[in-house]
Amino acid sequence: MADLVTIEMKAGIADVRLNRPDKYNALNPEMFKAIIEAGEQLAQAKDVRVVVLSGNGRGFCAGLDMSGFQGMADSSSGERNPTSTLLSRDERPENHAQRPAYVWKRMPVPVIAAIHGVAYGGGCQIALGADIRFAAPDAKLSVMEIKWGLIPDMSITQTLRDILPMDVAKELTFSGRILSGEQAQALGLVTHVSEDPLAAAMTLAEEIAGKSPDAIRAGKQLFEESWHADERTGLAMESQLQVELIGSPNQVEAIKANFENRSPDFTD
Repeated sequence: MADLVTIEMKAGIADVRLNRPDKYNALNPEMFKAIIEAGEQLAQAKDVRVVVLSGNGRGFCAGLDMSGFQGMADSSSGERNPTSTLLSRDERPENHAQRPAYVWKRMPVPVIAAIHGVAYGGGCQIALGADIRFAAPDAKLSVMEIKWGLIPDMSITQTLRDILPMDVAKELTFSGRILSGEQAQALGLVTHVSEDPLAAAMTLAEEIAGKSPDAIRAGKQLFEESWHADERTGLAMESQLQVELIGSPNQVEAIKANFENRSPDFTD
């Protein structure tokens, strides 16, 4: 993982970078494994308050490394699935191929994606796993799997439904159209457009990291678990999580810091 995904921790912010720059951070089996390991490691870390996810080099992620598909096109062997090993699963709902994107959606803390260059296919789906997305104006994003005669299958059913109306999601999936960062924002695919998406993401991460980590984690849990639930489940979760927060050390510290006009000193 150390070579293909880097993690730098500072003041509660995990700066996570895809690090295969010579290939636009394209996804081969080793890259899948490294991203999953990074996400699972951070999910267990108590001192992480927010994650910023970006890519080194000239792009965020070009999607699946298509060298295996070149072999499929040239081969008469009848092999149909050069990535079949990625489709393995365990007791969790997602399979191995879906986990590099889904691990960010299931992260207990906020994840902010900073997108520059390209975010194609699987790379776009990894960005969709984040809670908030910053994109450069000239970034290029696409649900590109149709180009290769495929459907998007890296947890897009669990991410894009919370971002776009179904008709727009279908159009992007059917067409494989490439969107600029500005076009993606106009559709709602990204949250913000910035000339320097990584710097903008870091600024927001610093703001989030300065809030009560208990309340931030509870806020993400609230929306992730209740957004598609019935009203009784959602309302009960609001009540349950609030009761757990009220009077807790970090909540008391938030009150004290406000009344004393100082920066709070939260504990993880």
